[in-house]
Amino acid sequence: MTTMNLAHIGIAVKSLDESVPVFEKIFNVKAGEKEFVEGQKVNVRKIRLDNCDIELLEGTDPESPISKFIEKKGEGIHHVSFGVKDIQGNLDRIGDSGIKLINEKAVIGADEMLVAFLHPKSTNSVLMELTEPQTK
Repeated sequence: MTTMNLAHIGIAVKSLDESVPVFEKIFNVKAGEKEFVEGQKVNVRKIRLDNCDIELLEGTDPESPISKFIEKKGEGIHHVSFGVKDIQGNLDRIGDSGIKLINEKAVIGADEMLVAFLHPKSTNSVLMELTEPQTK
């Protein structure tokens, strides 16, 4: 049996400067510092909550996945992320079951986490992400 927990919900926004204050007011907490994730060409600010974080995502390049998402679908929920203990084992198991993967191997994401995405064509149009802290 695989242990997964809801880690965060990623929300694509056009402007962190405009969006962060709204989410800070809603949740009555300060967002974390801005982090640039080079591999995804995205700026990230997290709203840390007790059971699940909100990850606000702003594309930094017109070709970034977030910029393309906003161009096609507008701002809104981009992905749902699940924390796992063995990301590669989970990717192998899920891929072997016939679910399409965007990433067959984990890449580095925000907070230096290992991340990988499942293809939404296999998950009822929901972009799902698996995350695992790196072991140092």
